[in-house]
Amino acid sequence: MMAREMSESQSRATAPERTGWDRWGPIIGNWLPYLLLAIATALTLLQANANAREQLVTLLLAFLAAAWVFLLYSRAPEPREANQLRMVVYFAGFLLFASVLMARQPLFFIFAITGFFHAAVLRPRALTVAGVAATSIIINTIITGFPWQTTEAWFMFVTIIVVQTLAFGGGMIISDRLAEQSEQRRQAVAELQAALEENAALQAQLVAQAREAGAAEERRRMAREIHDTLAQGLTGIITQLGALEQARERPDDWQRHLNNAMELARESLREARRSVNALRPEPLESARLPDALANVAQKWSALNGVPVQVTTSGTAIDLHGELEFVLLRTAQEALANIARHAHASRVGLTLSYVGNSVILDIRDDGVGFTVSEVEADSSGYGLVAMRERLRRIGGQLSIESEPGAGTAISAAVPVLPAVENGGER
Repeated sequence: MMAREMSESQSRATAPERTGWDRWGPIIGNWLPYLLLAIATALTLLQANANAREQLVTLLLAFLAAAWVFLLYSRAPEPREANQLRMVVYFAGFLLFASVLMARQPLFFIFAITGFFHAAVLRPRALTVAGVAATSIIINTIITGFPWQTTEAWFMFVTIIVVQTLAFGGGMIISDRLAEQSEQRRQAVAELQAALEENAALQAQLVAQAREAGAAEERRRMAREIHDTLAQGLTGIITQLGALEQARERPDDWQRHLNNAMELARESLREARRSVNALRPEPLESARLPDALANVAQKWSALNGVPVQVTTSGTAIDLHGELEFVLLRTAQEALANIARHAHASRVGLTLSYVGNSVILDIRDDGVGFTVSEVEADSSGYGLVAMRERLRRIGGQLSIESEPGAGTAISAAVPVLPAVENGGER
């Protein structure tokens, strides 16, 4: 019961508000036949020459006509146009009652006028026009008398029938077309409103998803930056402190390791602050990529005591900042892995500008490893971070290594020229 009431309430809320003829037309159609029948009956009963028996028969016929209208028209479910057979039967009976009443008293043409309006419920529309024409023929035939003796009378009769049929029938057809267009516009507006509401909901959903994706990406970025800056810096500091402990008896080595540890701490702090603020790494702030890589390699070599040969081939061009950032971080991660695991005596770093690609190769003569085993180990976050960074910019990472034969890492990125934007190269 409650569900039914809610459904009806929603239907009323979504139904278009009726105005003008859409609102008053059905009301007039319902009450018009009774009003016109009452007027015609009253005028008939006021005729002085009518006897009581004739008046009683007229009243009975008027009552039967009203009952016919009530049972077949007024009680018909809405929309009446959908009940085609019932409306055809009703209209035929209505014309019969109107004809009989007019035959007794022509004043009942007032009641017959209802046919011009009730023909509107007949379907298909050809029946509406036929109903209007039949109403006009009955009224004009009975009122004017039949047959007519002159050509002028016939011409006038036919003209009146045609004019009335075209006026009422054409008006109804035009009214229907206007109503259909109005309903189509209403449905279009409703669909547009629904589409706007759906778009608003989708937009809100997209904004929420973008916010979540942005937060997730920011977490991943911070994780990579912490690994590339703080983790590597802390690892280097621990290494230097360990060497410091072993160099107590050698003042020169002890001081060098202490200086290295302090410099690593300062550099790690600077990089951590830059990572939090999403700034470019310090080596790229004041130098081009080849110079920045040479600077990083030189510092790494001085810190770890392993010589690094840096080579640039091809014509160097300024790349988009994100590409330079990824290549620099790849070099730093590769060098950090060499320092931790490779036990290498030599390292080579080559930056090649080849056509539409830039390739960074890092080689060492260290102990090497089995690539499939290292890649299957999820704890090797350094390789994961390198691959993820390169994949995000359309680059590729390849690794070649064998136990005892050293390691070669190659990172290739597509060329995307630098964009001048507030000083960004």
